[in-house]
Amino acid sequence: MRILEINVQIWVRMSGSFIELIEHSIIQNWDLNALTDYRGETMQYKDVARKIEKIHILFENAGIKPGDKIAVCGRNSAHWGAAFLATITYGAVVVPILHEFKADNIHHIVNHSESRLLFVGDQMWENLNESCMPRLEGIIGLVDFQLLISRSDSMTYAREHLNEMFGKKYPCNFRSEHVSYRREKLEQLAIINYTSGTTGYSKGVMLPYRSLFSNVMFCKEKIHLKPGDSIVSMLPLGHVFGMTFDFLFGICEGAHLWFLTRMPSPKIIAESFSEIKPRIISCVPLVVEKIFKKNILPRVDTKLGKFLLKVPIISDKIKTLAREEAMKVFGGNFIEIIIGGAPFNAEVEAFLRLIDFPYTIAYGMTECGPLICHSFWTDLQYTSCGKVVSRMELKVLSPDPMHIAGELVCRGDNIMMGYYKNEEATRLVIDPEGWLHTGDMAIIDDDGNVFVKGRCKNMLLTSSGQNIYPEEIEAKLNNMPYVSESLVILKKDRLVALVYPDWSDEAICGLSKNDMDILLNKSREELNKEMPAYSHLSKIVIMPEEFEKTAKKSIKRYLYQKVEV
Repeated sequence: MRILEINVQIWVRMSGSFIELIEHSIIQNWDLNALTDYRGETMQYKDVARKIEKIHILFENAGIKPGDKIAVCGRNSAHWGAAFLATITYGAVVVPILHEFKADNIHHIVNHSESRLLFVGDQMWENLNESCMPRLEGIIGLVDFQLLISRSDSMTYAREHLNEMFGKKYPCNFRSEHVSYRREKLEQLAIINYTSGTTGYSKGVMLPYRSLFSNVMFCKEKIHLKPGDSIVSMLPLGHVFGMTFDFLFGICEGAHLWFLTRMPSPKIIAESFSEIKPRIISCVPLVVEKIFKKNILPRVDTKLGKFLLKVPIISDKIKTLAREEAMKVFGGNFIEIIIGGAPFNAEVEAFLRLIDFPYTIAYGMTECGPLICHSFWTDLQYTSCGKVVSRMELKVLSPDPMHIAGELVCRGDNIMMGYYKNEEATRLVIDPEGWLHTGDMAIIDDDGNVFVKGRCKNMLLTSSGQNIYPEEIEAKLNNMPYVSESLVILKKDRLVALVYPDWSDEAICGLSKNDMDILLNKSREELNKEMPAYSHLSKIVIMPEEFEKTAKKSIKRYLYQKVEV
């Protein structure tokens, strides 16, 4: 087996302190805006520092020690950010929990992580049952940091007398010279991030400080922000993509983070971005695809709005109009839009390149905190996810890595310590030489550009021995008329597409299921003409509702493998 290894930078352990980056930024940007809830409260860096110090006093007097686990579960907000920063600068281990998780999963994560405290948003708290989390010593509301539940007299006393304790410690006001946080060791555990994967199982990914430090340093090396630049935090902070690219990088650069505190619909994005004018934007592919299909292309050309690149000739005027509309929708002030978390539709990407739109792809996984590959938008190759990032190396396990897809493996400063309390699962993904097996099939070109073909576990193997990556078919199908989203499965050695129609399309509003079957069958026939025979769809099955998804908006494929067709 021939293995093509790409090692952009020699894998060396970094020296430095992640906590020092946070401390330095808070001191240097004391009077700048730090965290804003859109249409709500704004905290400057000095306000964040005060919140951190008060929470530290609460922790200390409640008997919380460095290394203890503190869970944070809530929608993106300024107080979520303050709770996270207070925990990590105290030396405790942060357990961020996606607010989209169901109550039983949140209970499980709190218990499995052995968290002593839980910071929780009001919407999450309504659905939780404290009796299902018996080890917790306290539950603190993110709205106002009030104790919702206390099982400790010392914690109750500390919270009731917190302002008094703060005043005694800083009788002449709290100033920037008082900001001094502990220094971590890079191999120390910083975060346990529970995955929201498509397999249905949540595993606790243990990320050390070196992973956070290396990821943030890469962002600092490649994306040049100035103190005061705005970042809109759309991705859930409970997921490592949003946590790193938006929050941690932004804080370390002295940026002004804005939290939408609601679902980032095309309408909300257009409204808020025109006011905020963010410098960098991180999002999942679904957001970009929907905005282009629904809000940009139809304004420019009706045919393009429905068929994307099916029109053979696109004039320079249309390209210019499309770019202007796209830049305006996203605020008109951004360096690049960073797309990650799921595969990006190749035809949408082709159109973005056609109009010279500044997008880039970030490829990674929670187990790498998250970065594995990323290239600046001017260097990005079409359908590639870029080159391996600094302090990481990768290879493709294939007899011909440039032409035959094989599993992508990587190692370096970004990778996790392992799965919390799950040595067996850790051994399955990290081999004895330290290579993390990503579970993705990929090829690499001569220049080191990585092209991910699909998930190993998603690959469909026909009786003739043909390997089929369903993601490639789904990407094309999703660009066909009347299709909102799709999932391709193998049934009796035939490919079947499960489709949720785009009922928001006025052209199909009010149609019967039988009429929709006829329309989608025509789309299937058109698609089959473009695909090799082994990738032909035998049937399309209409789904009654949208597919259930993870926080990254990836379809939970395992739920649909036994659908009757």
